[in-house]
Amino acid sequence: MSYNSHRRIQGETSKRLRSTGRKLIFMKVAIIGASGFIGSYVRDEALARGHQVTAIVRHPEKITVQKPRLHVVKADIFKDKVDELVKGHDAVISAYSAGRGGTDIYNEHVRGAKVIISGVKRSGIKRLLVVGGASTLEVAPGVQLIDTMSPEQITGGMLATRETLHMLRKEKELEWTFLSPAALIAPGERTGHYRVGKDQLLKSKEGDSRISTQDYAVAMLDELENPQHIRERFSVAY
Repeated sequence: MSYNSHRRIQGETSKRLRSTGRKLIFMKVAIIGASGFIGSYVRDEALARGHQVTAIVRHPEKITVQKPRLHVVKADIFKDKVDELVKGHDAVISAYSAGRGGTDIYNEHVRGAKVIISGVKRSGIKRLLVVGGASTLEVAPGVQLIDTMSPEQITGGMLATRETLHMLRKEKELEWTFLSPAALIAPGERTGHYRVGKDQLLKSKEGDSRISTQDYAVAMLDELENPQHIRERFSVAY
């Protein structure tokens, strides 16, 4: 992230806080999976806004940025105790992914979600934000996007993300939020603008459904700083 981009993000944050009358509060945030496809952008957005970030990753060598407020921790959530890794933070953001090269992505992802949820609960932290997927969003009443796919298109990760949402909806102790992106999410421009939905897939007037990873991260940090969807799933798109 360039210096000018960093200054622009800080300026936008300050302007937004002034317009809402909220006090600027910096948090200690633990991000699980902070070197991944989405987690890396969430990490950089949090740092640009002045938060103190603990990046919990399996491969710390993937993180090349160096910031005074960034603490990188090498950990395996299946071998290390999640509650000890996140204890003392104000919130946890889970961008955990089982990856794409494993032989049993579904079970590994579901197991990881269970470990993270139980670990955050044991730590005493109430706030958990989870990177979700688009496949469980409705394209028609009672019809999810995943229901319109062929068996060849459906991945273990999609099914595991759906199961994670089911688990969270039964969770009464944590103040969780599950954020689903548009159907297409890819690196692009950080505009700072997006539309918000709930359980429905958002589409533009042209019929496409997309969001940049940068603006998805903006939405995640906006929700962290100004909670609007406690114990809810919400979605974002242009």
